[in-house]
Amino acid sequence: MNAQPFVEQLAKLFPRAEDIPEQFRIEPLHQRDYLVDGQMKTWNGKVHEVYSPVYIRSHDGTLHQQLIGSYPLTGEAEAMEALEAACAAYQNGRGLWPTMSVEERIGCVEHFTRLMVARKAEVVKLLMWEIGKSYADSVKEFDRTVEYIYNTIDALKELDRNNSRFVIEQGIVGQIRRAPLGVVLCMGPFNYPLNETFTTLLPAVIMGNAVLFKPPKFGTLLHYPLLEAFRQAFPPGVVNTIYGRGNAVVPALMQSGKINVLTLIGSSRVADSLKKLHPKVNRLKAILGLDAKNAGIVLESADLEAAVRECILGTLSFNGQRCTAIKIIFVHRKIAERFLGRFSEEVSKLKVGMPWETGVMLTPLPEPHKPAYLQECIDDALAHGAKIINPNGGIHFKSLFYPAIVYPVTPAMKLYREEQFGPVIPVIPFDDVEEPIHYLEESDHGQQVSIFGTNTDQIAYLIDPLVNQVCRVNINSQCQRGPDTFPFTGRKDSAEGTLSVSDALRSFSIRSLVATKLTEENKAIVNKIVNEHKSKFLATRFIL
Repeated sequence: MNAQPFVEQLAKLFPRAEDIPEQFRIEPLHQRDYLVDGQMKTWNGKVHEVYSPVYIRSHDGTLHQQLIGSYPLTGEAEAMEALEAACAAYQNGRGLWPTMSVEERIGCVEHFTRLMVARKAEVVKLLMWEIGKSYADSVKEFDRTVEYIYNTIDALKELDRNNSRFVIEQGIVGQIRRAPLGVVLCMGPFNYPLNETFTTLLPAVIMGNAVLFKPPKFGTLLHYPLLEAFRQAFPPGVVNTIYGRGNAVVPALMQSGKINVLTLIGSSRVADSLKKLHPKVNRLKAILGLDAKNAGIVLESADLEAAVRECILGTLSFNGQRCTAIKIIFVHRKIAERFLGRFSEEVSKLKVGMPWETGVMLTPLPEPHKPAYLQECIDDALAHGAKIINPNGGIHFKSLFYPAIVYPVTPAMKLYREEQFGPVIPVIPFDDVEEPIHYLEESDHGQQVSIFGTNTDQIAYLIDPLVNQVCRVNINSQCQRGPDTFPFTGRKDSAEGTLSVSDALRSFSIRSLVATKLTEENKAIVNKIVNEHKSKFLATRFIL
């Protein structure tokens, strides 16, 4: 196959500056402020320039990456300053924020959300340009994040209402509530830099913790429009930002022993190394969303059209750069040829282009070295006997990488085990359902699996062993995080802790109680404290 004409087609997709619709054009944002202790501090040191994965075509035909801004490259001293601000705000649980009533904290979060919504257009545009996410998906990510915040508020109200009562057991009366854990170090991922960051940051904050927030390497600038909202909505030191190279600023934070909660959505390798730096590991709580190699299992009885449709979404939404993406497909040998034919046809219909284009599905990849890594995976598979099934599969130019369906993949290949996190789709034929079961049993990952079929006996046979290997089994649908009320976690190296609207509130807090023997004197003491509103913890206030 002559790849050159298709490479040229990909190259022509990059626009001239004047071809970009006016509403999507961007002026470089050179950030020089960061938020610490309620103050926007000015940085005069080194900065990191941010280039978009979108290339711009000059009049002479040459291409250059669009510079979209820069942000501070702060160091260890600034990180430790932020840590001290968070510790002061928390004040061993005696600070203004952790002792504030739930109702008051909810009011602050509502204020923040109103300010956040006012900056939607800026955040959405930066999402597009920084990580190449389509306009439609960028809007969806913003809106989903706002919805998540309001759902979190509702869940906290319900949790607090349920806790606004006394429990009497064996002559002891007590009230059980949720209390914060302390200082939280929050680090989000580049693929959902707003949504997945906020699904940890906001629950941590609303439960009374103080937060150190380090934006992801790709997707940093889009948080800048929200810093003023954080400053206005929360007391000083409750939310503090950290910039700079992770290996330069994070180790000292962990080694201080003052981080109570580590929340990271990223790689298990990074999480393991950070946890080992903490001197008091038993005091450190980790809430982690890590690697995943989610499998799709297409049974002989599968509705082929439904399976293909869901596998397209599962493998290639946002270029397959999702932790919940289907990253390997097992298909019954009897239908493999038909499945691959239809799958290839549907891939060929996907629109490749720039993030602002209507209906675009495949956009530029934000990681500069990703195309080379994906090509390495393909070359390894080809060397071990696999083939690229779809026309133009794996052809790439600059940051655009056309999806490759690779078949048949075997245990000898990198694609069999490694999480490719991009638009390369390994497919494995199987004769017996024990084969994909065995794969998942042996895998280091345990997030989700998708089963496609209509034979209830076969589906049931798979469900029972697989629920003990992964944390979500999807039937005739792609792997996914939502709805946000469902638990989101994983086994093995895929996660630690559970996230969802209600689970996250519990993850970032601990049950504490006040109890006493049920004597007349103690009843009088408790009643006086409650009736005269002397305590914010020991109370029966009901939040509507």
